[in-house]
Amino acid sequence: MRAIRVGAALAVGGTLLLATACGGGTTGPKAAGGTASAGSAAGGSGSPGPAASASATPTSAAVVDIEPKDGTQNAAPDALKVAVSSGKLSQVTVTDKSGQAVQGSISADGTSWVPAAGLSVADSYQVKAQATDAKGVSTTATSGFSTLTPSRTSRSQDNVATGSTYGVGMIVSFDFGMPIQNKQAVDNAITFEASDGTQVKGHWMGSNRLDIRPQNFWNPNTQVKIHIRLKNVEVSPGVYGGSDRDESFTISSRAQVSTVDAAAHTMTVQDNGQTVETIPISSGSDEHPTYNGTMVIEAKEGTAHMTSASVPGLKPGEYDLQVPHSMRLTDSGTYVHGNNWSSAGTFGSANVSHGCVGLQDAPGNAGGTDTPAAKFYAASMVGDVVKVVNSKGAQVTPDNGLSGWNMAWGTW
Repeated sequence: MRAIRVGAALAVGGTLLLATACGGGTTGPKAAGGTASAGSAAGGSGSPGPAASASATPTSAAVVDIEPKDGTQNAAPDALKVAVSSGKLSQVTVTDKSGQAVQGSISADGTSWVPAAGLSVADSYQVKAQATDAKGVSTTATSGFSTLTPSRTSRSQDNVATGSTYGVGMIVSFDFGMPIQNKQAVDNAITFEASDGTQVKGHWMGSNRLDIRPQNFWNPNTQVKIHIRLKNVEVSPGVYGGSDRDESFTISSRAQVSTVDAAAHTMTVQDNGQTVETIPISSGSDEHPTYNGTMVIEAKEGTAHMTSASVPGLKPGEYDLQVPHSMRLTDSGTYVHGNNWSSAGTFGSANVSHGCVGLQDAPGNAGGTDTPAAKFYAASMVGDVVKVVNSKGAQVTPDNGLSGWNMAWGTW
């Protein structure tokens, strides 16, 4: 994602200036009393002298064109442009209905001016542009217009709660709830600032969803700010983004990455590359193997209701359970969770689940408080990484949960 950059220009309070070669183009001041012309004799009758006919204001050869034209209604937010022929712009001032100046810049050759960003929808604007011709004679043009009020807007729901702390694998995911056609415009309207300078990039998972991440896992303790400026962006024909907002989050001080070895029936938990513990687990059976690949905890759901109704064709083996200490890894239903229905000897020796990673837990809907499942749940957060290796299952796809780490950066 690229942060929005504004071209260089001379700017004072929203008014953009270029120095002109000459300062002329207006008539000089009148004599005291305001009745004598430059050609009148002192004490004379005040009738025009011989030079009076030469004092008329000359007409500038510069021609200023402002779009939208004066009186235009329902203008698009990107419609504002100022241009000049046979001259150069010296000053352009644009204000909205509240009197707030619109920032912009005059081109290097002085022949055009554009705003730094799109205008606001449902607003009105006043434009005043001045230009001079080759002889230094100035001219001024004005325009007043209003921008359109969107009849349709899209949502831009994301998975960030401002002020929250996430694990190093956090991927920010935007759901627009409809197909987006102007994807580049949306990309440009969402910018990130990371306290350590980390750069991010977005990848579209189809037409409705945009996921954003850095090349590698986040560094611990990184402060991240997100600037969303979609309100005035036409995301699809006739549809605008509908939201301008800022969000922020922090990356945890620890870097928890857990690796599930399905063949060895273990999960090794590491913090900043150092092994914290190895936990006996039971992953997906041969009939329902766990996905391989890098996944991210996208939600901590406590006790989750799980039923075989979500697994097409699962007969025999139907189930309907309240599953404790559940943490979602994929949208399709892969979890790390407590298992309080299998025997203790199952963990570390057999894979019996329907695709999830199970940790030993105590009886009851809430599970225990001092079990492997309970301890791992308490030590984990959204954004923590869970890798699965040596499973008989397929590779998880990048769009299944926050699994974009499985896509190479060059493709992302």
